[in-house]
Amino acid sequence: METIKSIQQVVSSLDRPKLQLLAVSSAGLGGILVYLALRKKVRKIPIGDGWWGAGKGPVTGDKTIRPFQVETSEEEIQDLHSRIDQTRYTEPLEDCRFHYGFNSTYLQRVVNYWKNDFDWEKQVRVLNKYPHFKTNIEGLDVHFIHVRPSNPAGQKVLPLMLVHGWPGSFFEFYRILPMLTETEGDVVFEVICPSIPGYGYSEAPHKQGFNSMDAARVFLKLMERLGFQEFYLQGGDWGSLITTNMAQMKPECVRGLHLNMAFVMAQGLGILLSLIIGRYLPFLVGFTREDVRRIFPFMERNVYEILRESGYMHIQATKPDTAGCGLNNSPVGLAAYILEKFSTWADFKNRDLEDGGLERKFSLDDLLTNVMIYWTTGTIIPSMRFYKENLKSSLQKRVDYKTPVYVPMGLAAFPNELTHCPQTWARKKFKNITTYSYMPRGGHFAAFEEPELLAQDVFQFVRKVESKRSA
Repeated sequence: METIKSIQQVVSSLDRPKLQLLAVSSAGLGGILVYLALRKKVRKIPIGDGWWGAGKGPVTGDKTIRPFQVETSEEEIQDLHSRIDQTRYTEPLEDCRFHYGFNSTYLQRVVNYWKNDFDWEKQVRVLNKYPHFKTNIEGLDVHFIHVRPSNPAGQKVLPLMLVHGWPGSFFEFYRILPMLTETEGDVVFEVICPSIPGYGYSEAPHKQGFNSMDAARVFLKLMERLGFQEFYLQGGDWGSLITTNMAQMKPECVRGLHLNMAFVMAQGLGILLSLIIGRYLPFLVGFTREDVRRIFPFMERNVYEILRESGYMHIQATKPDTAGCGLNNSPVGLAAYILEKFSTWADFKNRDLEDGGLERKFSLDDLLTNVMIYWTTGTIIPSMRFYKENLKSSLQKRVDYKTPVYVPMGLAAFPNELTHCPQTWARKKFKNITTYSYMPRGGHFAAFEEPELLAQDVFQFVRKVESKRSA
């Protein structure tokens, strides 16, 4: 009925000669249908506005972009060591490895390294190797790093925003940044990595309700303030949802969206049928052999595993402040809570190892630097609140859930990601999939685990988009 009404509105707007011509022209009717399809295609979610600072707002604030540096002090380090010394450990069960969570025997080894060998002052210098900034948006001081290529040498320089998730930070991208900004070839990136408000060095919202769409709006304002009218986006975890929302809000600004985790909720009879028959007749539901290998056996790989790995989500989506209180006061508890995710989410098989496989992909220096960003800023609780704000009501009722994404999109499907999203499912939301890659290895923390693979896929996606734009 809505389509018919829209056609009537278009027809009524035409003068009589055109109306007569249209009446005898089937091509004219086809043209209207194309017009309506295109008009629907650019449908986007409302951008809105917000105020998340303390007190009443909005207040016209300072819009300047201010340099920022990470700092530390001897007092901060001594306080950390004092709290570490007061930790009480519980002996692990025999041969439990990481099946009950972070193995406390290995935890003591990590903590011993943390106190005696980890050099936070040195890591602060590592953090400051890239330029940091802050600017006030919607009442919040938003932190970001901004890395420009030092010598483009005739290359096309394209703006790219990278957005992290939980329990990560902007530091996840430090290994991939040189690959994006200092590389040979026709394309190079100017990279902006913000901290989600409530994470790291970005100020936490002071009011209830700050979700992914609010973060998306803040980051769109950030890019506008930096002078970018068009740009690329890349994200995983919460960063995937935030960048998707950005593409839904201002598709005219987003040249392309690259994700290493797609938020496509299973819905409808079609997906249910694909799970029932896809293992045996994959071609009927659009599955590839690789999709079948990654999805099935369904009950073990996708239902039971998610139940085993999502307990944290139920806590953070309901009572984050309660659990967060202990984490915010115990550095060892915080480290165990965060690092356990870097073990299991890199590969579920790591639960079978005494050390959780943590040092297979990461160094303790890198892992503890990420923990220290949470510890020194006291942001574990506001980072956990982001789950409650996004999951306090059904995602299916949110406008972004119902709105397709039409900008060019690339998906890097890493084999050890928490869930696998076949291209046929992704197309239900992302209507312009330009590249879809089955990555050979890697898990949830793609930029941290496999920066070279992720960088290669981003370049592949962007070059394909740019070639279509110039064609």
